[in-house]
Amino acid sequence: MRSLSGASLAGVAVLALGSFTSTVGCAKVGEIQAKKAFKAANAAYQQQDYKKASDLYEQTVAADPKLNSAYFFLGNSYDNQYKPSKKGDAANDAFLTRAVDQYQKAAEKLAASPDPADKKLGKLSLEYLVASYGVDKLNDPAKAEPVVQRMIQLDPGETTNYFALAKIYEDAGVYEEAERMLVLAKAAKPGDPAVYMTLAGYYNRQGRFDKTIEALEERATKEPNNPEAFYTIATYYWDEAYRDFKLKEAEKKDFVTKGTVAVDHALQLKADYIEAIVYKGLLLRLQANLEKEPGKQQALLKEAQTLSEKANAMRKAKAAGSAP
Repeated sequence: MRSLSGASLAGVAVLALGSFTSTVGCAKVGEIQAKKAFKAANAAYQQQDYKKASDLYEQTVAADPKLNSAYFFLGNSYDNQYKPSKKGDAANDAFLTRAVDQYQKAAEKLAASPDPADKKLGKLSLEYLVASYGVDKLNDPAKAEPVVQRMIQLDPGETTNYFALAKIYEDAGVYEEAERMLVLAKAAKPGDPAVYMTLAGYYNRQGRFDKTIEALEERATKEPNNPEAFYTIATYYWDEAYRDFKLKEAEKKDFVTKGTVAVDHALQLKADYIEAIVYKGLLLRLQANLEKEPGKQQALLKEAQTLSEKANAMRKAKAAGSAP
């Protein structure tokens, strides 16, 4: 192989430098064009002119593919042009296909970013991507599943991701996996009241009242000074005793008693808790229906009526106080 002379080396260096300078120059021009298009796109987006915005965001990423945040707004601009009422129309459905593609790109580029703002936008991209696979859009939960799993991997402490995956499994009838996701959410953030409320809602839909109450009571132990936590327990006991006709009389009495204990605790924490006063009255009426002795029955109904009148008076006073 022939070696290059000093002159030849110098010539190669000049050529390389010229090529590098040209590349840098093109890159700078591209960045300027991208920033100009991005600014115009953002203005159109804020004005909800999503057709114009999507065209300008396309110009942005074409000029500078590394302007990663533009991919989210491009996807969202397409998403906003999709109309569920026109589902099945090829041109309309194409907007959603494009949105999914851009959300996917945004998620990949932004979710692992060290920049908190980019990371937040990446997470939002994943959430919108999951929503795109929802019933009113693509209706393809199987494709949403790996996206949410990826969200959990990226942020294992974020409970809403577990909730989203649990809903996908519940809607698909895979109940064991749905429950497992909610239990994992509790393990990820055991101090979050939303975890226990979500668990309670799930168990209640499954007809597992014992587990429903268990979740609500766990929540109350996390918030011992929150009257709403105890009031909520009382509402579930009342609803079950009132609506479940399969319950034996002894079970109804037990639920009414436990509901009354819970609502009394709520009122100890907040004496002017109108909703709790109303539910105590409802529980007393249920207790009266289960009472065999006429005297006790009438006493319970009288107390319930007194509470109802008290709640109404408090509502009126509150309304009068808030009136201009």
